[in-house]
Amino acid sequence: MLRQTGLRLVAALAVVALVTSVSQAGRYNKVLSIGDNAPTFTDIIGTDGEKHSLSDFDEAKLVVAVFTCNSCPVAVACEDRMIELQKKYGDQGVQLVAINVNNVEGDKLEKMKERAEQKGFNFPYLYDESQKSAKAFGAAVTPHFFLLDQDRKVVYMGAMDDSPLSAGEVQETYLEDAITAALSGKKPETTETRQQGCGIKYE
Repeated sequence: MLRQTGLRLVAALAVVALVTSVSQAGRYNKVLSIGDNAPTFTDIIGTDGEKHSLSDFDEAKLVVAVFTCNSCPVAVACEDRMIELQKKYGDQGVQLVAINVNNVEGDKLEKMKERAEQKGFNFPYLYDESQKSAKAFGAAVTPHFFLLDQDRKVVYMGAMDDSPLSAGEVQETYLEDAITAALSGKKPETTETRQQGCGIKYE
């Protein structure tokens, strides 16, 4: 009887431990947790006509993968900040890579090419029609940012800052703070925030 009770207790504790572990994995992401290896992506066509893979950026100290699009007002409002981020940190080994997975007319590759040229994007802008990359990252909205360290582990994910629609009202620069910490070999003080934007149109 005591043996059976003890076995039940051990089993119950194991279930509690499992539930606790799951609940701590990715506060706002159902797929990835901080510290996970970043999912890879391969041969995604870019607005430059070339195919791109995550391994193409092996020389970068950090990679910022952002799932974005042409049609979301929040994503559009972050474009200038993304350009400035690449300008500011590119020489320090940071590479931003933007990926669009929406299959609506305004987000097709030809429209992306027009947008990239119009804005003067200084980073790759890729079109993943399969949507596999976004699903692997657990991306939920556009824009959804992921900072990958030199070992390509996820060290930050979520929003770029606390004012996605207005650069002039930014108080907390979550992504930039995480980049600064990671470049110094430190863990970012804030590793995850709630992503803000338009829901990705998954099929």
